[in-house]
Amino acid sequence: MVGRRKGSSSLTPLELRIMQVLWRDGPSNVQSVQQALAPDDLAYTTVQTMLNVLHRKGRVRRRMRGRAFDYSAVVSRDAILRQAVRDLVDRMFGGSPEELVMSLIKTRQLDADRIAELTRSLAHPEKGTSHE
Repeated sequence: MVGRRKGSSSLTPLELRIMQVLWRDGPSNVQSVQQALAPDDLAYTTVQTMLNVLHRKGRVRRRMRGRAFDYSAVVSRDAILRQAVRDLVDRMFGGSPEELVMSLIKTRQLDADRIAELTRSLAHPEKGTSHE
C-alpha cells in the first residue's frame, strides 16, 4: 500500500500550517488557530480535529484553560525541518544529500555565488545566515 506509514513523523500540509501558527503565536486555543488560518476558511471542528491529531502524534501538548484547551508546540520548527529534509533526501535522492545539492545547481536554484556565501557562513557560523 502506498502512502504514509503508521506513526510517520512527517506532517501533512495542514498540520504544518497549524504548527507554524503555534510556533509564531505560542500557546493558542482552537478559535485562535482557526482565526490565524482565516484565509483558508476552515471549520472550527476541522481545526479542532487536526489539533487533536497533532496531540496524539505527540507534536503538541494541551492544557485546559477555562473551558477550552490551549495547544502548544512540543517539537521545534528546526526539528521538523531536519526531519522533512531527511525524508526528502531519502525519498527523492536515494539518501544522498550531494544529489540534492546537484539538483539545486542543475535547476539553477543555487548558483556559484550563493555556494561561496554559504561556504563562508559555515566557516564563520557566528555571523549567521541571511535567510531568516
